[in-house]
Amino acid sequence: MTMLEIKEIISAKKKYLDLLLIGDEQEDMIDRYIDRGRLFVGFLSTCAVACCVITEDAPGVVEIKNLAVRPDFQRRGIGGLMLKHVEALYEGHIVMLGTGETPSTLTFYRRCGYSYSHRVAGFFTSNYDHVIVEEGVTLVDMIYLKKQL
Repeated sequence: MTMLEIKEIISAKKKYLDLLLIGDEQEDMIDRYIDRGRLFVGFLSTCAVACCVITEDAPGVVEIKNLAVRPDFQRRGIGGLMLKHVEALYEGHIVMLGTGETPSTLTFYRRCGYSYSHRVAGFFTSNYDHVIVEEGVTLVDMIYLKKQL
């Protein structure tokens, strides 16, 4: 596989909406963090295949709001490379991230060193205008994971 090139996108972030919607499938939810977040896009040659948005909401704590890899490029280590890239930028910080209870997603983050922090009951049912089902699991609560860098 060609080497992944990761670039920070400063302007015209919505140009990558198709990627962002893989990680967060409702545009108005993305609008809540895209302007204040740092957007990183992973490219193979000139093709955008992955993205990660991270926000700094408290001193020493950052949150990954969106991490997505195009389905046809998943399970190739690209998500892990994106995580390592942003983690390197925030050494000494605590990284938080929220996700649904999708088995493969939780397994991925645990393999990357993240552990359970807390749960926000009813997050998906309260904030999304439709039911979200991933891997046969209806998403209800947001599961927060954390990692001390």
